[in-house]
Amino acid sequence: MLRLIAALGLLVAPTLALTPAAAKDTGLIYVSNEKSNNILVIDPKTYKVVNDIPVSRRPRDMHFNADHSKLYIACGDDDVIDVLNVATGKIVDKLVTGSSPETFAVDEARRRIYVSDEEASTLAIINIDKNIIEKEVPTGAEPEGVMVSEDGKTVYVTSEVGDLVHEIDADGGYVTKDVVVGTRPRRFAATPDGKELWVSTEMAGEVTIIDRQKFAVAGKIDFLPPGMRQTDVTPVGLVMTKDGKTAYVTLGHAAHVAVVDVPTRKVLGYILVGKRSWGITLSRDEKTLYVANGLGDDVTIVDTASRKAIVSVPVGRVPWGIVVDE
Repeated sequence: MLRLIAALGLLVAPTLALTPAAAKDTGLIYVSNEKSNNILVIDPKTYKVVNDIPVSRRPRDMHFNADHSKLYIACGDDDVIDVLNVATGKIVDKLVTGSSPETFAVDEARRRIYVSDEEASTLAIINIDKNIIEKEVPTGAEPEGVMVSEDGKTVYVTSEVGDLVHEIDADGGYVTKDVVVGTRPRRFAATPDGKELWVSTEMAGEVTIIDRQKFAVAGKIDFLPPGMRQTDVTPVGLVMTKDGKTAYVTLGHAAHVAVVDVPTRKVLGYILVGKRSWGITLSRDEKTLYVANGLGDDVTIVDTASRKAIVSVPVGRVPWGIVVDE
């Protein structure tokens, strides 16, 4: 279905003439590609690739700084976080990390980056201004998801192999609590009221819901798109609307995004996307959903009102992360 859209001429290959990115509120879409070691920039109005930025090896998670003048990019095979100048489209700095950085969270107030170092099984606490690792906090094996609490006092980290979510004291730099979740926990979303932490558990095929006050499992949500095998359902990415009413969950090898009613925890439906859908983000007005398909080498752009894919954009090899400059 999505490839038929390509035939209509809406897609443009990543080899077009490139233009520099401007700063903040451009709506430009940034996609990290693990195998081609680049960031592709997509114009949201034309769906054309407008910039191709070479970065360090195996770029994965990405986050803007507060004013969107910089984009931080975790590069797992070079053990660095590349710093991209958004206005020029050039890498201007590299922050040191531990072994194989995967996902991270930025705390502007404390001038810190908290990054999961997958092979080192630690959470590295990086001082942005000094470009040093201030502390390495031991975690369960293969940490991935990282989230900082609203007050900056707590960091949450998933351990894929340990089937754990860690609660970490941000200033002390130590684990305060653990909770066991489903098999292979990956990434986080928090409800806007601050009461719940949603965790995708890839091999369990579900989302585990944690009561943040009790730091205990409060429920789970299972998924099964029509015509799919349960073993294909491998949830990874998730994002929640600002009003806390709707969550979108990428289902990996099942090639769908689940639409979930947050208050009732009921699955409202499924959206067909691409192969091994992982990375996901919403536009600021929440009218558009962007999904990175790791084995399809493309990005699916979804209209949230109709819950239908409107276009598929070819990108680099094995797209991982996706963010929007808004």
